[in-house]
Amino acid sequence: MSKLGNLGARLHHGEVGYDFVKNRKIWYGISILITITAILGLTVRGLHMGIEFQGGAVFTTPKNMSVSVATAEGYAEDASGHDAIVQKLGDGSMRIQVAGIDTNTSDKIKDTLAEDLKVDAEQINAELVGPSWGEQIANKAWQGLGIFLILVVLYLAIAFEWRMALAAFVALIHDITITVGIYALVGFEVTPGTVIGLLTILGYSLYDTVVVFDSLKEQTRDITKQTRWTYSEIANRSINSTLVRSVNTTVVALLPVGGLLFIGGGVLGAGMLNDISLSLFVGLAAGAYSSIFIATPLVADLKEREPAMKSLKKRILAKRAQEAATGESEDSAVSDEDYGDEPEDAAPAVVGPRNQPSSRGRGRGRPSGKRR
Repeated sequence: MSKLGNLGARLHHGEVGYDFVKNRKIWYGISILITITAILGLTVRGLHMGIEFQGGAVFTTPKNMSVSVATAEGYAEDASGHDAIVQKLGDGSMRIQVAGIDTNTSDKIKDTLAEDLKVDAEQINAELVGPSWGEQIANKAWQGLGIFLILVVLYLAIAFEWRMALAAFVALIHDITITVGIYALVGFEVTPGTVIGLLTILGYSLYDTVVVFDSLKEQTRDITKQTRWTYSEIANRSINSTLVRSVNTTVVALLPVGGLLFIGGGVLGAGMLNDISLSLFVGLAAGAYSSIFIATPLVADLKEREPAMKSLKKRILAKRAQEAATGESEDSAVSDEDYGDEPEDAAPAVVGPRNQPSSRGRGRGRPSGKRR
């Protein structure tokens, strides 16, 4: 078995692990800081909306142009008085986008570009794009997002409980806010591809969250019938038992998206790939983070406020204090009957191996091997 597979098995069985729930205030603080930064970026810089949302013109030059992208961008901005986006296509032609212009202005820009690029004006293809299509796409996207969130909350509330539904909703809003804020800070153009990417990441984020919630629901069944572990400790075990799975699926999903973003868009200069790849890359990473560090710890916080969970935690802490005072191990202080109703896999993940007394040492010093 590989080292990663062995680690995953040990995490699943609770032999090793990290206390995510105990350090939840740290994760909350990090998330709040990132979210505030994203909101500030969105407020100060704003989103760079693509031509599909603003309207404008797209000019396509002849093939095998000898002019550089930077030079063509300068020509377009001087001719239009607006910011221009220039992309070099595979056949050597250039695609020049200028937002916020009408038909009359488009004809003048076309003539000026032809003169600057030293080509015939008839060789430059000009297409006008109205903002109505982009507005329709944006409105439909917002409607779809609202319906999706409502259905998700209803489903999780029925399949699990309302606390898990609330935690999943917070995690989804967290992921969307961070992704949109990164777009504002980086300055990438927002296109319909960006909208598609934003809607896509919601499913990935929700998938990881539901996996952890399903494990948590299974392990906390009849939790009040035992006095070994609190809800937070079992929640932490659920995170650790699915940790390697979440990391593996996230890494596998990020590799091709990262290839599109950094190699396709960055190295090869295919800027159109940035539209969807950045939203997917940031959203996938944020979704994996929120599933582990936000959603489940938030559920534990909400559950620990219940009177039943408070009473259970009080009994467990009192029992542990008594055992510590008498110097007895947990195994010898609890009768076999006390273990009968406990979840079989309900044990918290802690750093280091679990100290489980062996059956050989239980009867040492006692002829019958029975507890006193």
